[in-house]
Amino acid sequence: MQSIADPLAVQPAPDRSAYRLGLLALRDGDLFTAVALLRRAVGANPHDAGIRRNLVRALLAGGQFVEVLAEASRALVLAPDNGELYYALGTALNGVGRPARACAAFNRAIAINPDHAPTWLNFGNAATDMDDLESAEALYRTALRVDPELPEAHASLGYLLTRLGRLEEATRSCETAIRLRPEFARAHMNLATALLLGGDLNRGFAEYEWRKRDERYRRDFPPPDGPVWDGSDPHGRTILIRAEQGLGDAIQCARYLRLIRDAGGTPVLVCAAALVPLIASMDGVLAVAAGDPLPPYDARADLMSLPAAFGTTMDSIPLAEGYLSADPARIGAWNARLPPGRKAGLIFAGNPAHPDDRRRSIPPELADALPAIPGLNFVNLQHGQAAGTLALPDLTAWMTDYAETAALVANLDVVVTVDTSIAHLAGALGTPALVLLPFAPDWRWMLGRNDSPWYRSLRLFRQSRAGDWSSVMAEVMGLLASGGYAASISATRPSAAIPPKNVPSARSSCRQTIP
Repeated sequence: MQSIADPLAVQPAPDRSAYRLGLLALRDGDLFTAVALLRRAVGANPHDAGIRRNLVRALLAGGQFVEVLAEASRALVLAPDNGELYYALGTALNGVGRPARACAAFNRAIAINPDHAPTWLNFGNAATDMDDLESAEALYRTALRVDPELPEAHASLGYLLTRLGRLEEATRSCETAIRLRPEFARAHMNLATALLLGGDLNRGFAEYEWRKRDERYRRDFPPPDGPVWDGSDPHGRTILIRAEQGLGDAIQCARYLRLIRDAGGTPVLVCAAALVPLIASMDGVLAVAAGDPLPPYDARADLMSLPAAFGTTMDSIPLAEGYLSADPARIGAWNARLPPGRKAGLIFAGNPAHPDDRRRSIPPELADALPAIPGLNFVNLQHGQAAGTLALPDLTAWMTDYAETAALVANLDVVVTVDTSIAHLAGALGTPALVLLPFAPDWRWMLGRNDSPWYRSLRLFRQSRAGDWSSVMAEVMGLLASGGYAASISATRPSAAIPPKNVPSARSSCRQTIP
C-alpha cells in the first residue's frame, strides 16, 4: 500500500532568484533595483536573516535611514548578535537626528565586533553631532588604529580638528584622506574649510570648487548650459552668474560683480527673488530671479567660484565695504517709522533650517537684556517665528525684500547680529555691526581675530568655548552701554583691485583692502 507523503515535505524550495539578482544589483551600485529585488526576496523568504541583512545594506548605501531603522530592527529579531546590523541601526539613528540612541547602538556593535573600523568612525560622527568633541576625537583615532587606510576617518578627523581650531593637524588629516582617495569630494571640502579659516584663500578657494562634486551640494550644480567663464577678460561679454547656498553667501560674493563690470563685462546674477531689488541697485549689474527667463549670455559661472576666478588672497579681498547701497526714498520711509535717537538693530537667531543653527543662534532669554541698555533704541531685525520672541515691534511686514531691509539697516547706528545674512548686509552697506560667533565659526570669519577682512565695518565677538554665549553677551553689552562701538570697529587699509586672470589692470579701478 502506497503511503501519502507529508504535504509540507514536498513544498518547492523558496524562490531565491530575486535575492541573487538583488545581490548583483547591490554589487554594481544600482541601489534602486537592489532594494526592489531584495524586498521581493524578503517577501518570499521572511525568516532568512541573510536576505534581510543585505536589504539593510542596500537601504543604508542609499541613505534611506527611516527604512533602515525598520528593516534593521526586524533583522535583529532573527540575528540578535549581529554587529553589522547594530552598526546600520546606529548610522540610521544618527542620520535621522537621534545621536544619543545611535551611540547606544554603536556601543552594542563594538561589543560584538571591536575590529570594525566604520563603526568607530560613525560612533565618532554621532559624538561630533552631540558636540562631545573630545570623545569624537578618541573614536576617530580608534577607527584609524583599526584601519589606518580608511579615508573617511581621516576626513572626519580633519573636520573635527578644524572645529577645534587645530588647523595644521586638520589640513594634514584631510590631505591624507585625499592621498588615499584622490576623488574624495568631502575630504577636499573639509580641506577647503581648514585652509580658508587659516587665511590660505588662494588654495582654499581652489579646493572649494570640489563642492560641485560633493553629494550635499551636487544637485545645485546641473551641467552648465553654455561655456564656463574661466576668469579671462570679460570685456564686451555678458557673464551669467548663478547664486548658490545661502543669502549671506550671495551678498558676500556680490562684490565680484562690480569687478566684472569695471573690467568691461556685463554681470547678470540669477538669485533669490528677495535679493533682486538690492542687487539690481548696483550700477551696470543685472539681477534675475531664479526661475525667470534668462537674457542671452556669453559665458556662465557660479557665484561662489568668483573668488577663485579672481585669484583672491588675503591681500586682495575687494571692496570691504560700500559695494551695496540702499535706495534713498526707502531710507526716508524707514526713518519716518523709527524712533529718534541712537538706534541698534538686533537679530539673535538665524534660519532654523540651517544645519548649524543651534550652534550659531543665541537663546532668546540672553537677548532679552539688550533692549534695556540705556541710550539705545533697539530695532527688531528678526524674521520668522523668532521675531515675536523679542519685546520689540515685529517689522517683518515691512521687510519684504533685502532692498527694504537694507534701507532699514542704513538708518541704524549699529547692528547686533549672530552669523546671518544681516551680518553680510551690514558689512556690504558699511554699517557698523557687532557679529556674535560660535566657537567653531563659518570659514569666512576665520580664527583669532576681532575684525573681518571681508567687511571693514564689522567687529567680531567669539565664544571662548563651545556653547558659552553668556561671556560674549556680557562683552557686547558692555561695549554698547559705553557707546564705544563705533570707535571699536577695526579699519583696514585700501589697495588697488585685482582684475580677473588675463585682464589688463588698467580696466579695473575698484578699491580693495588689506587686513
